[in-house]
Amino acid sequence: MTEERQLYNSVAPLRNVAALVALVDRVQNRALGLPGMACFYGPSGFGKSTAAVYAENKCRAYQVQVKSAWSRKKFCEATLGEMGLRPARTIGDMVDQIAEHLAVTGAPLLIDEADHLVARRMIEIVRDIYESSQAPVILIGEELLPQKLCEWERVHGRMLDWVAAQPGTLDDVDKLRGIYAPEIGFDRPLCEAILKHSNGSIRRISVNIARVAEHARMNGLEAMTLDGWDARRFFTGTAPTPRRGVA
Repeated sequence: MTEERQLYNSVAPLRNVAALVALVDRVQNRALGLPGMACFYGPSGFGKSTAAVYAENKCRAYQVQVKSAWSRKKFCEATLGEMGLRPARTIGDMVDQIAEHLAVTGAPLLIDEADHLVARRMIEIVRDIYESSQAPVILIGEELLPQKLCEWERVHGRMLDWVAAQPGTLDDVDKLRGIYAPEIGFDRPLCEAILKHSNGSIRRISVNIARVAEHARMNGLEAMTLDGWDARRFFTGTAPTPRRGVA
């Protein structure tokens, strides 16, 4: 287990972490005859990949994060690698290997960055795996993933549920502060300002907490207030304006 996975496995669930874990549990314990695929979707920065890592450990699932350059063969090889299995020679045999292992273990399969499978027209392989195993398969991707899947009726029609990742909350800010600034106190208005300027993005919340904590450490402060922080230093994700006279 990597250091990153140890970190997220030890942290109290954020809002979207809890939502994904609940979705996996719902699909895994579905009634007989109900479809066993689901989709967890939302904008970049909402903590979907973090949630996937946590759910992998919490639910004893297999998780694969798809890369944009992957082929069908590479996807199958990566999935079998997560399972600790040696890949067969052909793609068809690898699909059967994956399905058989999921059927025997009953483990869910979490596929992060699933948009790449749709873009490269590889999503039918996932349906093949599901049909042969009947194991829970959760597709994780960007906000438009459900619409993209409409083109693939045989996949779209096997969805048990669609769950949207939600913007961060003040509770998420508190939990992330425990990771990135455990020794620094933040007053309530500062936490509210971090949430506002981060536009609900878990990634930007984390960056802003780290920025405030760095300022506190550099100035020997044990606590930070909104009055003691320059709001212009918040990271909002907005691209900087071009500088004049700089080629």
